[in-house]
Amino acid sequence: MQNVYIGLGSNLHDPHAQVESGLRALAALPGSRLVQHSRVYDTVPWGRADQPAFANAVAQIETALAPRELLDALLAIERAAGRERDGTRWGPRMLDLDILVYGDRRIDEPGLRVPHPHLHERAFVLVPLCEIAPDLEIPGHGRAVDLLAGVDAASCVARGADARVAK
Repeated sequence: MQNVYIGLGSNLHDPHAQVESGLRALAALPGSRLVQHSRVYDTVPWGRADQPAFANAVAQIETALAPRELLDALLAIERAAGRERDGTRWGPRMLDLDILVYGDRRIDEPGLRVPHPHLHERAFVLVPLCEIAPDLEIPGHGRAVDLLAGVDAASCVARGADARVAK
């Protein structure tokens, strides 16, 4: 079993509900267990400001799925939620699921880069990640909490209950 962190985000059709639905789908992944997840955060768009605000969270899972199998499963969850990939970068999305960290692995394959290549620069990922795993070592970058100290996190506002350990 590998310890994996997944970023979740949405800014269309009730983004908080989309993220919660994504968390339920992660809990149902075969050969996997949802360990815990952060609260959902309201965040400003990254990359393109001309779109609605996002809801973001991070989940920790344990999985027997290989990285590519996990990516394929995440893409299937996105499609089931209504995500259409049209090549637009950083645009609006129904549900976005990203592998942030897969154990201590570094992966650089077509369509799959782990750790996520922008993880260390994005407050909307680092804030919820640090809520559940502040001391996590991001391969090639250092501890999550140290990376968070280097970004402006003022635009990340937590909503709802505290982070939850999955039952």
